[in-house]
Amino acid sequence: MGKEFRGTIADHPDFDAGSDAEALYNAMKGFGSDKEAILDLIASRSNAQRQEIRAAYKSQFGQDLIDDLKYELTGKFERLIVGLMRPPAYHDAKEIKDAIKGAGTDEKCLIEILASRTNEQMQNLVAAYKDAYGRDLEEDVIGDTSGHFKKMLVVLLQGTREEDDVVSEDLVEQDAQDLYDAGEAQWGTDEAKFIMLLGNRSVTHLQLVFDEYQKIAEKSIEDSIKSELSGDFETLMLAVVQCIRSKPMFYARRLYKSMKGLGTADNTLIRIMVCRSEIDMLDIRECFRLRYEKSLYNMIQDDTSGDYKRTLLKLCGGDDDIAGEFFPEAAQIAYKMWEISAMTKVQLRGTVRPYQNFDPAGDAQALRKAMKGFGTDEDTIIDIVAHRSNAQRQEIRQTFKSLLGRDLMADLKSELSKNLERLILGLMMTPAEFDAKMMKKAMEGAGTDEHALIEILVTRSNQEIQEMCSAYQDAYKISLEDALASDTSGHFKRILISLAQGAREEDPADMARALEDAQELADACNADSGDMEDKFMSILCTRSFPHLRKVFQEFVRCSNKDIEQIIKKEMSGDVKNAMFAIVRSVKNQPSYFADRLYKAMKGLGTDNRALIRIMVSRSEIDLFNIRKEFKETHDASLHEFIQVETFVGDTSGDFRKTLLILCGGED
Repeated sequence: MGKEFRGTIADHPDFDAGSDAEALYNAMKGFGSDKEAILDLIASRSNAQRQEIRAAYKSQFGQDLIDDLKYELTGKFERLIVGLMRPPAYHDAKEIKDAIKGAGTDEKCLIEILASRTNEQMQNLVAAYKDAYGRDLEEDVIGDTSGHFKKMLVVLLQGTREEDDVVSEDLVEQDAQDLYDAGEAQWGTDEAKFIMLLGNRSVTHLQLVFDEYQKIAEKSIEDSIKSELSGDFETLMLAVVQCIRSKPMFYARRLYKSMKGLGTADNTLIRIMVCRSEIDMLDIRECFRLRYEKSLYNMIQDDTSGDYKRTLLKLCGGDDDIAGEFFPEAAQIAYKMWEISAMTKVQLRGTVRPYQNFDPAGDAQALRKAMKGFGTDEDTIIDIVAHRSNAQRQEIRQTFKSLLGRDLMADLKSELSKNLERLILGLMMTPAEFDAKMMKKAMEGAGTDEHALIEILVTRSNQEIQEMCSAYQDAYKISLEDALASDTSGHFKRILISLAQGAREEDPADMARALEDAQELADACNADSGDMEDKFMSILCTRSFPHLRKVFQEFVRCSNKDIEQIIKKEMSGDVKNAMFAIVRSVKNQPSYFADRLYKAMKGLGTDNRALIRIMVSRSEIDLFNIRKEFKETHDASLHEFIQVETFVGDTSGDFRKTLLILCGGED
C-alpha cells in the first residue's frame, strides 16, 4: 500500500489549541450544549491535536475536558466523542478493560484488538493499561480466558512479531509444510504449531506461507482453520489470518457485521471508526464496497441517526460510487480473492450420513407403527427419516410398499401437517423429485418465486439438472423448459432456459481463453444494456466454474473493477439477481447458500420454503461448509438462528427439531 496517507482525519490547518478549547467551553456553557459545534470541532482535528486541546482546556479552565463532555453528552454520541478524545493506546485499554470486566467476557472485542495491532501499538496498549488501571494486562487476560485461546492472546500481547521484510524461501516452504503437518495431514491438530507460527512470523513472511500452504493443501489456510479448530480459538486464528492478508478487509467485515440485521453493535462501530480514521479508513471503505452491496457511508446513514450519525459520517469521510474504479489496495485484494478461489479445492461435507446399522424392514415397520391408530408418533418418524441418507430412505420407501402394500409418502402426508409435513416429505423424495417439486412450487399460483428458480438452476450440476428435468416431465407431463418459457420472459427467461439445459462446460480453466473472456466482458461493460446482458449470459451460463474463477480474476486486471459491482450497477431485476447468483456460486457456493439461509430467516417472518429447500438439498452435500460460512459471516451459528427463528408458528417444536438434526450441530 506504500506510505501514502490513507486516513480520513488529518491535522487541521491553522490549528490553535487555545481557541478550540475556548470554543468547546462555550459550547458546553449554560443551559444545554451545542452538540453540533462539539462534533464539528472534535471530528475535524487529529488525535494529536485533540490531546493539545485537552491540555489547553485544563490550563485555561481548570477542568478536565473529557469529564465535561461526559457530563454534557449522553448515549452513543457521548461514547463516540469521548472515544475520539482519548489517545489511541488509552482508548484500546478502555475497550479491553470493558471487555473483560463483569460476569461475561466480550471475546469478539479482545480478538479484534489483539489480532490487529502492530508491535508498537501493542506495547503502547500494555503500558496504557498499566497506567490507567494499575494492573497487568497479561495477568487480567490470563485470568479471564482459557485453553489455546488464552495462549494465543498471550503470544499476541507480547508485541514481538517479527518485522523483517527479507523473506527466506526455504523457511516459507518449511512453515507451510509444518502448518499442513500440524493439521490437515494428521488425526487431531497440533495447536501449538499454529500458535507459534501465526503469532510470531512477520506479515510479509506469512502472506507467502499462506500462498505456499494453498499449493500443498489445495485449500486456503482459512478453510483448514475452520475444519481443524473450533470456538473462540478458531475465531481468533481466522482474525489473525485475515489481518495478515488485509487489515482493511478485516475491518470492513467487522463494520458490516456491526450494522447488519435488526440491531447495531455500536461499541464495535464506534471502536473501529475511532481507531482507523487516521490510519486506513479510505482502504476500509474500498474493501467494504468491494465485498458488500452498498458503500460504508450509505450503510452508516441507513443504520444510525442524529448527532451520532453525523459524527460517524465525518469520520467515514465521504461516499463511494458503487462501481467506481478500485484504489490499488482494493484492486489487489479483489484479484487475490479470485486467485484464492481459483486455487482452492474445498472438501465438501454434509451433515447427514448413511446410518450404520441400517435395517430397511425394521424402519418400515417402525414408521407404520408410528402412524397406526389414534395419534401420530412424530418423534419416531423424525428420528428415522432425519438420521438416514437419501439412498436409505428410498430403500425404506420400497420396503414399506413391499412389506405392507402401502405408499409411505401418502401415509406421511395424511399423518403430518404444515411445515413438518413439507420437510419430511422433502427428505423422503429423491433429490431430482425434490428439485422438480421445488421448481413447480416456485412457478405455480399468482406470483413466481424467481429467487428459488435462480438458486436451483445456478447451483446444480449438469447431471442434477438433467435428472431434475426428467423428474419434472414424469411428474407434471410438461417439460421444465416449456414451464419456464410460459412463466418468465425476456433476458431472464433466456438465462433460465440456458441453465436448464444442464450443458455447462466441465473443463478446467483455460488461461488463454479466460483472458479473452475477461476482455470481452470488460468491453461489454461499455456496450448498451441489451448487448451487455447477451455477452454476460453467453459466458456466465456456459463456462465451467473453475474457468469462470480465472475469468473473474482477470476481469479485475482488464477493467480495474469487480464483476459483482458491475452486475449490481449496470443490471437490474431478475437478470441482475441471476448473474449475481452465478458469480457468488462460482466464488464460494457454501457462502452463497449461507447468505440465502440468513435471508430466509432474518426480518419479520421466516421463508420456510427456502429454509426447507436448502436444508433438505444440501444436508448430504455441503451443509457442514454452509454452517461454517454462516458463522463467519453472521457472527451467530446456523443452529441458534434456526432455534430462534423457527420458534414462531411451530407450536410442537417438531419442525425445528428436524431442522436442527439436519443442521448437525452447533458451531
